[in-house]
Amino acid sequence: MPYYIYRVKPFAQLEKLAVFDAFGEASAQAKALRAAQSAGTPGNIKVMFAETELQAEDLLCQVRDAPPKGDE
Repeated sequence: MPYYIYRVKPFAQLEKLAVFDAFGEASAQAKALRAAQSAGTPGNIKVMFAETELQAEDLLCQVRDAPPKGDE
């Protein structure tokens, strides 16, 4: 399965930036994109592992529950 790199902007606006077959390449590219991103550029760079582009976008749009609070 491929690794997709997306820029996730407010209101679930997704911009596909790249596709890689190996995690190492995808991770390195995502780190480079994050480092080059200016402070005024909206959106977070995300790497998503999925069978298809549609599945990757679906996973990025899902609302995730916050982790349970532990004893602090």
